This record gives sequence, structure tokens and C-alpha cells, in this order.
Amino acid sequence: MDRSCARTRAWVDEAMRRVQADANRSADTHLHVFGLPPEWGVQVYLKDESVHPTGSLKHRLARSLFLYGLANGWIVEGTTVVEASSGSTAVSEAYFARLIGVPFVAVMPRTTSPEKVLLIERQGGRCHFVDDAGAVYAEAEQLARESGGHYLDQFTYAERATDWRGNNNIAESMLAQMSHEPYPVPEWVVVGAGTGGTSATIGRYLRYRRLPTRLAVVDPEGSAFFPGWASGATEYRTGTPSRIEGIGRPRMEPSFVPSVIDRMFPVPDAASVAAARHLHDVTGRWAGGSTGTNLWGVWQLVAQMLRDGRSGSVVTLICDGGERYRHSYYDDDWVAAQGMDLAPYRKTLDTFLASGHWDPPA
Repeated sequence: MDRSCARTRAWVDEAMRRVQADANRSADTHLHVFGLPPEWGVQVYLKDESVHPTGSLKHRLARSLFLYGLANGWIVEGTTVVEASSGSTAVSEAYFARLIGVPFVAVMPRTTSPEKVLLIERQGGRCHFVDDAGAVYAEAEQLARESGGHYLDQFTYAERATDWRGNNNIAESMLAQMSHEPYPVPEWVVVGAGTGGTSATIGRYLRYRRLPTRLAVVDPEGSAFFPGWASGATEYRTGTPSRIEGIGRPRMEPSFVPSVIDRMFPVPDAASVAAARHLHDVTGRWAGGSTGTNLWGVWQLVAQMLRDGRSGSVVTLICDGGERYRHSYYDDDWVAAQGMDLAPYRKTLDTFLASGHWDPPA
């Protein structure tokens, strides 16, 4: 096939238009204020990524990966697009594949929940199952090669597919929305890491804009990111899957850029779930476990600001809605089956918001 022919370029031009139009059709994601005592002199903001058409922060990543693939000539008419993902990334990628009219295959462990499979298939994707969760990368690459397709490879390309200098990336959007707030330049931005693309984009943008804002990354149990960052071991592996969907990986992924991170927090899974539930109880907002992980880091930083007598703002993300997790993080039987005791973490959160005193479980 002549990839430079007029028909091919015309198809790519139209695909580009459709993907760009998707971003143009919706207003930017909302920035909510979490109410804190005025005398604290600290503002906390939640950028709500759950309002994207596919319901999560991964909508941005999927859009960037498709634009990157189209711009590089890797995705053309009829290209089968393949990804190694069983979660929100695959849901969003299936959406964009259908938008431009190409097949999409998500490679995932056979143990993936029927709910997640249904979400991907509802967007027009096909699910390809493997028995060994560690084999998803190689299987996705092989499927793409055999079909003459394109392996999106979120764990390699997430940090480079997004234009970190601006172009409406999440960092530029966040800082623009903060411009009229009492403390427009945040003390901290707090995010988790799944591919590492979001933390890389934000960390690079803060340096590019010469802002004093620091980047904190939170990491769930079993993930390789925190120990790899703390030890400087770029090949660190735990081999343990994360129970907090969307973040945490069993290996240091190529898209994770440790050098742009100012601080990292390991977060117990029970703390993540307790903080997500606490957010709903206090604000009425449903959010997934990764948002709870973010908040556990936020409250530690706010507590430090209070101890130091510093005023300012902290910004984090609502990564996705909690409706997807009614049968897991918000189900008491599921939580008990996981061996999680949420009570001590909930007590810490309640005490902190009532007094400003941070006293985490031992």
C-alpha cells in the first residue's frame, strides 16, 4: 500500500479532524473546591476527569495516543489498533477507534471482571484474553504484528504522545483554571502513576513554565514506582498487580519519569479506599480508588503546610467516577474479602478535617 497516496492522507486528515473535534465539543473538566476551614489558609482543588465522554482521566491519554499514531503514519484506514489494558485506558481507546472507524483489540488477563469487558465491548472493542497477566505486553505486540496493525503501547508512549509544553494538556488546563483563585500558583500538585504519562506531563510543564509548584506522586501497595524512585533502580520490579485500578504497576514502566517528581508517598490500599469513601460522604462525589490514593497524599501535604504555618493551594485529580466500583471499593463484603480494615484510616481523615491534626495508623 502506498501510504503517501492522496486517499491515505485524506483518510488520516478526516480521522485527525474527528479526534480533535471530540476535544472541542466539550468544555474543559471542572475544578471543584474541597471546603476546608477558612482559618487554615489552605485551599484544596479537585480536577474532575470523570466528566470525559468515557468517564476517566484515560480519555486524555487515549486521545493523545491516537493523535500520535495518526501523525506518525502508524494508524491509517483499516489499521487494527491493539493495546495491553483491561481498564479505563482500553475503554477510552475503544471509543476513539470506533470514532475513526478502525478495529480495536484489548489484550487482558482472563481474570478481568465481566463489567470491564462489557464496557470495552460497548465501545466497539474486542477483548483478547491471556492466562498469564505478565504476558499481555508481548501478546499485544504479536497481535499487532500478525494483523499488520499498530500496538498503541501506552506504557512506552504515554510520556511522549502528549505535548507537555501546552496545547491544552492537563497541566496547562489546571493552571489556567487556577488563575483567579486566592492562591493561583499551587504549592503542590498530587497525582498517581499508571503509565507515568500524567506525572511526566505535569512535572515537565511546571519546569517549562518556571513555576515553584512541586509535584507529589502517590503509589499503592505492591507497585514498583515508589521503591524504584526511592532507590533510583530504573528496572525495579515487584511482580505484584495493584488492587487500585488505574495506578501502580509491577514494574517501572518506560513512560514513568522519576526525575520530574519532587516527592512520593506509598499509600496503603485500605487508606485509598477509605479516602474515596470519605470524599463521597463529605461532598457527595463518587470517585474510584485512585482518587482516594491522591487524597491520602493531599491531606499529608496539607497537614505539613499547617504545621509549617504556610498558606497556599493543593490540586489533585478525580481520576474516574465511583459508579464503576459499586461492587468493589464501595462494597463492604468485597473490602472484607480483601482483608482491608478501613476504620483506622477513616478515623484519621475525620480527625484531620475536624482538627487539622494528622495521626495516621501505625
